[in-house]
Amino acid sequence: MQVAVASKPVTRPTVYRILFAISFVHLLNDAMQSVIPAIFPILEKSMNLSFVELGWIYFTLNMTSSVMQPVVGWYTDKRSSPYMLPLGMTLSLVGMLGLAFANNLAYVILCVVFIGLGSAAFHPEGSRVSYMAAGNRRGLAQSIYQVGGNTGQSLAPIMTALIFVPLGQFGVIWFTAVAGLAVIVLLFVSSWYSQRLVYFPRKTKNVKERKIDPARKKQVTTAIVLLVLIVFGRSWFATGISNYYQFYLIEHYGLSIEGAQYYIFAFLLAGVAGTFFGGPLADRFGRRNLILFSMLGSAPLALLLPHVDLIWVYPIFLVMGFILLSSFSVSVVYAQELMPGNIGMVSGLIVGLGFGLGAIGSVFLGKMADDLGLYFTMVFCSLLPLLGFVTLFLPSDQKLKQWQAEGQN
Repeated sequence: MQVAVASKPVTRPTVYRILFAISFVHLLNDAMQSVIPAIFPILEKSMNLSFVELGWIYFTLNMTSSVMQPVVGWYTDKRSSPYMLPLGMTLSLVGMLGLAFANNLAYVILCVVFIGLGSAAFHPEGSRVSYMAAGNRRGLAQSIYQVGGNTGQSLAPIMTALIFVPLGQFGVIWFTAVAGLAVIVLLFVSSWYSQRLVYFPRKTKNVKERKIDPARKKQVTTAIVLLVLIVFGRSWFATGISNYYQFYLIEHYGLSIEGAQYYIFAFLLAGVAGTFFGGPLADRFGRRNLILFSMLGSAPLALLLPHVDLIWVYPIFLVMGFILLSSFSVSVVYAQELMPGNIGMVSGLIVGLGFGLGAIGSVFLGKMADDLGLYFTMVFCSLLPLLGFVTLFLPSDQKLKQWQAEGQN
């Protein structure tokens, strides 16, 4: 009986139409989230907001999304909810509609809560759909799914330049159509999802509980803490660039709001490429090595960034964005291998933590920019990739394989 059940997933084909559909919706979902930082320059002028107030808006979006993700994941682990996906996207639609008409900070924050809840409902279930449609190609499935989201995030500066500069805040109304399209696609995905549940029953409590060696448990805990520190440095640096460097370009180099967006887009687009190629590079050169290179390889460029002439910003962003974000998905896989019995929880922790730390960083950096100026803030951000030195204290890939082999005996 057990052999027959276990063999089914092995022979199941990869369902590409579902993978591309969920990746497309991931793009739409993250593009809608990206509307929030994209309209920062517009809100700053129209509502006379300070940098710290802009930080609170971003904090609300990311904290709502990151805190609720594990809650949604915990609920759907226990109870199958295929139609959670279109329901969550409907919340985002409501948030977008409200944001187009918001006329004060409190109203903006309320709308952002709806968008954050919609994203929180999408991400855990989107990952589950990717897993279910993967067949034997889970690495490829994760790449297809993740690149959709990162592409959506990279569109924020282009949306500012092409939509919000000419149309203002009311341009957000166009994204209700984006949310509506996402709902339609998700109804199709959810129908497929509900039919496949028979192959993916919810797991009951494990009867066999392995005794964990206290020394090993301490090593794993230390490694997770170090990994969190690396995620912290990467998240705060990326937040500083995507949210506040546009204001530095305007103030320090005299660019227009529209002109500044293309530089941010270059950084984010390079990050999309880095995320896609990071997995294969880690397979070839090792996960820990890739994480180390992504942080320390980008550190010299980050340190140069606040001091260079404008002509150097594009090439620095293209190289630095690729290197820094090449470890985005690799850090999740590394964490999964650290704690192989807690795949879902660890994935939610690292991804959700990235959002949560970015949210806290947005408020902190906004306060710093208000009190100490944008130049000081950018110099502070440029030091963050140096936290990559702690990667040297993480267990090697070989050590993780050894631990897994010992755990199976």
